[in-house]
Amino acid sequence: MNKIRRSVYRLYLTTTTSTGSLFAGHLPSCSSFRSRQISSSCKMSSREQTQKATRSEGEVIFEEIKGKGVITLNRPKALNALNLSMIESIFPVLKEWESANKQFVIIKAEGGKAFCAGGDIKSVTDSAKEGSNLYKEFFKREYFLNNLIGTLTVPYIALIDGITMGGGVGLSVHGPYRVATERTMFAMPETAIGLFPDVGGSYFLPRLGGKLGLYLALTGYRLKGGDTFKAGVATHMCQSNMLPMLEQDLISLDSHKPQDIEQVLKKYHDQCPDIKKPFSLDPHMVDINKFFNAGSVEEIISNLNKSGSEWGKKTAENLGKMSPTSLKISLKLLEVGATLDLQECLQIEYRLTQRCCEDHDFIEGVRALLVDKDQNPKWKPNTLEGVTNATVDKYFSELPSDRELAL
Repeated sequence: MNKIRRSVYRLYLTTTTSTGSLFAGHLPSCSSFRSRQISSSCKMSSREQTQKATRSEGEVIFEEIKGKGVITLNRPKALNALNLSMIESIFPVLKEWESANKQFVIIKAEGGKAFCAGGDIKSVTDSAKEGSNLYKEFFKREYFLNNLIGTLTVPYIALIDGITMGGGVGLSVHGPYRVATERTMFAMPETAIGLFPDVGGSYFLPRLGGKLGLYLALTGYRLKGGDTFKAGVATHMCQSNMLPMLEQDLISLDSHKPQDIEQVLKKYHDQCPDIKKPFSLDPHMVDINKFFNAGSVEEIISNLNKSGSEWGKKTAENLGKMSPTSLKISLKLLEVGATLDLQECLQIEYRLTQRCCEDHDFIEGVRALLVDKDQNPKWKPNTLEGVTNATVDKYFSELPSDRELAL
């Protein structure tokens, strides 16, 4: 694993204690569900009271401006990595704004380096080792939030500027408007840490078109800048230094009609130089659709090795470094998720998170890449042949009824 890729995985593990795209447009939305609300006091001048209300939650800042809601992730030193307290603060505010019929919601992040570089999975794996409930609650609450974003009845606009992985993917891709910049770096490197593409990955990845989503899921390939738009992850682009102006133009809208929001976003999208750059995977899309159209991970790797190309060989080598169990789980998950709705996908993913936390590879991947940092995980089993169909099926089996994810 090269130095650049290692640094990306470390960013993903940081903690502190899919309009006009090449492959797809907006991802489908699903039905809504209900939960609790919160109220909060605000501090502002009398002049500001008619325009803006701000609630500081420390790691997350909530603002109500001219009938719109703005969420700002506020852990820049941790690359805005998502922890349980952040999830628990965002969910009820979103529910409250939905009930209040806000014109729309914008979510953004402080710091400029990352929108959200992942979740607090070190704490999650520590919890699994200790037998505490954090690993159960973290994924449950995170998936509630992912589902709410995907079913929100008011428009949801994600400004995904900077590194976006894991938890950050879940905060952005399920909304109808996803604005990337030239600084956006999107990746799902879960197979490298013994996990799988979660946060609804089984729903949106198969819908990117062809076998692109499967390729991204298995390899952890990084989409940068305009790649995120051309792949269908982002719906629009905006130059990073113009994001404040974009936000202001959105806030100034008197309408929340889709065509009015779209008109503002298109204005900045059309000015972004990255939309004119070629898609980095264009030279390989024929091969991706051909070689990854297979019934097993073994067949995919065999196809790549037989290709005779340097790209095929390197891709096969990369897959050989990933958790064999995670690769096989991920392949089956995306096959299943292609026919399900978001809620059904999240319910299956929740089962998988619990099994991964209670098994070996996820804990070992975090150890090797974050704790000891030896970059040398010892997978069990360490070969694809060692991961039987029965093993994979066990991961997908239902949890006890009181532990199932109820959406």
